[in-house]
Amino acid sequence: MKTDPNVTLVYSTDKGRITAEPTVKAVPESDGIVRIHRDSKGRKGKGVSIISGLGLEETALKNLAQTLKKQCGCGGTVKDFCIEIQTDNRELLKQLLEKQNYKVKLAGG
Repeated sequence: MKTDPNVTLVYSTDKGRITAEPTVKAVPESDGIVRIHRDSKGRKGKGVSIISGLGLEETALKNLAQTLKKQCGCGGTVKDFCIEIQTDNRELLKQLLEKQNYKVKLAGG
């Protein structure tokens, strides 16, 4: 009998109620260079600037994203240890990050 990978065990006669183990995402390694590139795929042509390579944990990334959004006057989010800012002004983002002592490169087009 095959088991379906989408079905999770809820109760076992051996242990009782089964609880899911919390998963901790590991922070990806950083080479010390923060890269900013523009992306518009899957966004109906609207461009966003994606900041990657920061090497920060999720709470620090959210705080940094919050300050960048306020200083740019636009929205954004944190996904997969990258910050997405809803602006095409990569030069402004580069200046803001360099003020915070990051080494920044503009990647892509």
